[in-house]
Amino acid sequence: MRTDVSVVIISFNTKTLTINCIKSIVNEGSSLTKEIIIVDNGSTDGSKEAIEKYSRESAGATSMISKEGGGGVAPIRVNSRKPTLSLINNQTNLGFAKANNQGIGEAKGEYILLLNSDTQVKQDSIGRLIEFAEKEEFAGVVGPRLLNPNGTTQASVFRQPTLSRAIKQYWLGSERVLDKYFPEERDPVEVEVLVMSAFLITPQAKEKVGLLDERYFMYFEDFDYCKRVREVGLKVYYYPGAQVIHCHGESGKMLADKENQWRRLIPSSKIYHGTLKHYLLNFIIWSSQKWQRLLK
Repeated sequence: MRTDVSVVIISFNTKTLTINCIKSIVNEGSSLTKEIIIVDNGSTDGSKEAIEKYSRESAGATSMISKEGGGGVAPIRVNSRKPTLSLINNQTNLGFAKANNQGIGEAKGEYILLLNSDTQVKQDSIGRLIEFAEKEEFAGVVGPRLLNPNGTTQASVFRQPTLSRAIKQYWLGSERVLDKYFPEERDPVEVEVLVMSAFLITPQAKEKVGLLDERYFMYFEDFDYCKRVREVGLKVYYYPGAQVIHCHGESGKMLADKENQWRRLIPSSKIYHGTLKHYLLNFIIWSSQKWQRLLK
């Protein structure tokens, strides 16, 4: 049977969040045929056991078959009308890009939806994303409106960072040129970069762009993928008609402290920008901050 969409979720010590995310997909309500692929990145909080328990309880007496990372995945169907659920167990944290690629490699869906474990999809939102993508000939990536838990709109769009934009914001005083934002338009709009918290990859992008770049352990995967999408002539769209609740930062809390985040951010920035541009961008930001302190 055809699978319309494969939802890939990376789990790392987010047991309760991951189960809630799965439940929201199961109850999303669209008529699409879906599969859910969980890639657990070496969790130590009982995530694997909780996912398997949820699967057993949802499917009756049938146990879900899961595989260690690198092996194939044997899915079970939660029931005849609901998605299949598969689990890949990694012994260690392989990083965001590599774990997503594991899930994509097992995916049978025409569309791929990368979804953070700290999200919950609202009614018919996956259906609306795909319905929109099917109407847009050059759609490469489509992202929904992200909502904070209190229902307010969450910033989820970036402009590509350039030296001229950095100068404009940090030296010339233009506001929010490089800051994360959300489009005010009620209609779909083409953008440059979408965060990967909820990130629909179309068949065209899957064919022309392929997998995520595994050099990025964490950070800049979204910038890189959206850039490559645009380079092959496809477009990145923000579609506010689909909505996903995002408990921002919750899925990354267990990735360690601020020091380790910086250790991951800086190498990713150098890979994405190149070493020279990385240092030039940081000099622009640093010098602006120094100048502002002197003026106080």
